[in-house]
Amino acid sequence: MPMMTHRPHMLTEDFEAVARIATREREGARLEFIDGVIRSKAMPDGDHGRIIQWLLRICMQSRPDLFLHPGQGIKAEAYRTGRAIPDAVLAHSDAFVGQGDWGDPDPILMAVEVTSWDSDSHRRDHVEKPRAYAETGIPVYLLIDRAKCEVSVYSQPNGQRYESVHVVAYGKEVRLPEPVGITLDTEPLKDWAR
Repeated sequence: MPMMTHRPHMLTEDFEAVARIATREREGARLEFIDGVIRSKAMPDGDHGRIIQWLLRICMQSRPDLFLHPGQGIKAEAYRTGRAIPDAVLAHSDAFVGQGDWGDPDPILMAVEVTSWDSDSHRRDHVEKPRAYAETGIPVYLLIDRAKCEVSVYSQPNGQRYESVHVVAYGKEVRLPEPVGITLDTEPLKDWAR
């Protein structure tokens, strides 16, 4: 029996064209291309946005040499064939100047996702994104899971996956390892939980 190989639904260039049209036609449409599959990313609600504001303030105070870029599209996965829109990425302030819709991930120190309430949030944020970001070589992946009231810190990417995952419940402190080097007191996250 012949072996089946994974084949993307479309070429990366074709996805980029579809994503541009979708963004123009549907205000706020956010499409991603992970594992060769087009995914629609839910629009953030008010609590989601507030969590990103909270994290942005902490990053600015702790690491004024860096900036938390909300919603920056990046080239992801092995060989940069995927396209992801993290909720935020931590990099220097000019990291994406002149790069268009899908920035080079090399300057990124941390990718951030805050879970949404859509049905595929678990698969996307707990399975697909960690693998894509590890393949990309992003040193730290911070996942704020609103359904579980947990914060997960993924680190030590080996090109296929993150070798270290540290999970804490809301209310505890968690250290974002180098090259980020920030400690988060997650107590305020309880205010934005359902």
